[in-house]
Amino acid sequence: MKKIVNDIIREELYYEKLENGLDVYYMPKKGFTKKYAVLATNYGSNELEFIPIGEDKKFRVNEGIAHFLEHKMFEQPDGGNAFDKFSKLGSNANASTNFTMTSYLFTATENFYESLDHLIKYVQTPYFTDENVEKEKGIIAQEIKMYDDDPNWKVYFNCLKGMYVNHPVRIDIAGTVESIYKITSEELYKCYNTFYNPGNMALFVIGDLDPDKIMEVVENANNFDVEKLNSEIVRFYPEEPTHINEKEIVEKFPISMPSFCMGFKDDKVGIEGRELLKKEVVTDILLDQIFNKGSELYEELYNSGDINDSFGSAFSSQIDYGYTIVVGESNDPKKVQNAVFEYIDKVKEQGLSEEDFNRIKKKKLGQVIKSFDSIITIANNFISNKFKGINMLDYLDVIKEVKFEDVSDRLKNHLKEEFSVMSIVEPK
Repeated sequence: MKKIVNDIIREELYYEKLENGLDVYYMPKKGFTKKYAVLATNYGSNELEFIPIGEDKKFRVNEGIAHFLEHKMFEQPDGGNAFDKFSKLGSNANASTNFTMTSYLFTATENFYESLDHLIKYVQTPYFTDENVEKEKGIIAQEIKMYDDDPNWKVYFNCLKGMYVNHPVRIDIAGTVESIYKITSEELYKCYNTFYNPGNMALFVIGDLDPDKIMEVVENANNFDVEKLNSEIVRFYPEEPTHINEKEIVEKFPISMPSFCMGFKDDKVGIEGRELLKKEVVTDILLDQIFNKGSELYEELYNSGDINDSFGSAFSSQIDYGYTIVVGESNDPKKVQNAVFEYIDKVKEQGLSEEDFNRIKKKKLGQVIKSFDSIITIANNFISNKFKGINMLDYLDVIKEVKFEDVSDRLKNHLKEEFSVMSIVEPK
């Protein structure tokens, strides 16, 4: 395996690309009891139009199918469930689907190699029938209804719907009750055969383990269909305009205090790799200066009673989209929104504090170094960034490269009122 070393944090990363295209990564953590593995595919809820492998025409799937497929992967041809064997081995397994990725994972302190073998094998063993697909629809429909009743989920997705006109990020990851009831076993196999393609997947393993043994298990368990090895996936996304879709969305819920999600749509998209990583780091530093605890805006709003300690901000970005959200609870969300705009205008006119920039930059460096103490944080960060062309080991170098001028420019070009959306849920 190829070895990558970061001398600053004294971490090593082993990497090998198998003949079938699967990327395998291993990070040794000497002395750690817990071990972790995640097998992920570059496929999430945003993938609604593509050309299935072996076909030549564009195919449109039903919304929520990536999440539905994740649910069905645990059902095995022998009538068992993939979770059962993990339990017998003493491993804790799970899976998740987001907008861009589906991942299957487990943690273990013993029987790791047996669990790794099982992980790879069951993800290569789809079993979809008309009967088990119909059975799953009722389960997922209940999950969708549960999220529809969650005000925090609703205020967030309404914000995405306000920001995006056409992009599928505005669609709930699980789809709708109506869309999932249209899903068929044939449609699931089309998605599986296209996206659960070793050239579209990656395995990340971390812990106190033997790299040779890892590769032996991976190669012996690897049985992907040769017809789809390294096949190029043709994906289609609707054209997304720069402007926002809707300025304000208000919905009523049985809650005691209004909550809000204020969004700023990012128009700097289409970049990946180290350039995308730098944009993320610069934006994170900017948001820390403007919105987080200790900032002038936070202190003013908190001391006046207009917000509570739920107030905060975050930046989310992929290659083809990105956005900042500012969330919180307030008896007067509109007042908070106006205060945010006034403060941003003030800072744009007077300039950011370079002293605060240097302090926050040092804090970010410390946070990244500390994150390498958690194998779960390392694995999840690595695998999610891998499909964006980002190497997590570059974080420290990129943070060091960021200059005060980069953050000042980002303030002027990103936090604009014309690209902002306000989503509110208020008491019935």
